[in-house]
Amino acid sequence: MYNLVIKDLKLGVNPMFFVFPFLIGALMLVPGWIYFIVPLYFCWITIPNMFSGYRTQNDLIFTTMMPVTRKDMVKARLFVIVLLELMHIVIAMIYGMITLRIYPNVNYYFFAPHMGFWGLCFVMLAIFNVIFIPMFYKTAYKHGPAAWGAITATMVFAGIAQWLGIQNDFVSDVFNGSGADNNVLQASILIVGIVIFIAFNVVAYKMALKRFRQVEIK
Repeated sequence: MYNLVIKDLKLGVNPMFFVFPFLIGALMLVPGWIYFIVPLYFCWITIPNMFSGYRTQNDLIFTTMMPVTRKDMVKARLFVIVLLELMHIVIAMIYGMITLRIYPNVNYYFFAPHMGFWGLCFVMLAIFNVIFIPMFYKTAYKHGPAAWGAITATMVFAGIAQWLGIQNDFVSDVFNGSGADNNVLQASILIVGIVIFIAFNVVAYKMALKRFRQVEIK
């Protein structure tokens, strides 16, 4: 699997996708912005372009000619996706901490970039992965329908979560009010989000492998 990961990182992933987290993450420096949009750029830009590149390079046929199993193929591709997602979130978190430092008195209408918000971001990307990865490996070739389905579900989650954050006093207080100063509460939300992210990726991997084993590669 290690060699497959290196192959993807060197040949399949455009170097700009390693730069995007730093460029897009800088949007976290905009005070009071809709910060959900920052990780969503990964779903909107990175995934469609990355998988379009795989298809253009005929990566599926090339990889199947190598002495590797389908299990390793799925595992390596999922690893690369998760790696890029973590880059986006971790770098955006750093920018978010800077924002909280330099704009301490902003009245946030949307979610502020506290730890709890990043827990929601992990859940959002978990939803994206659990839909996109199994749908893609139904053919291991067509990424369009899988991307559209996953992006739609992700945006619906972000929209509902943000709407609750505005309309519901309890949710608003947890993320932007007194709850934002409760480090235990914020850390708990973040940890739950990470656990959901891990669990959904495990489910996505198992579903994708099951489907990929039924695909005829020509």
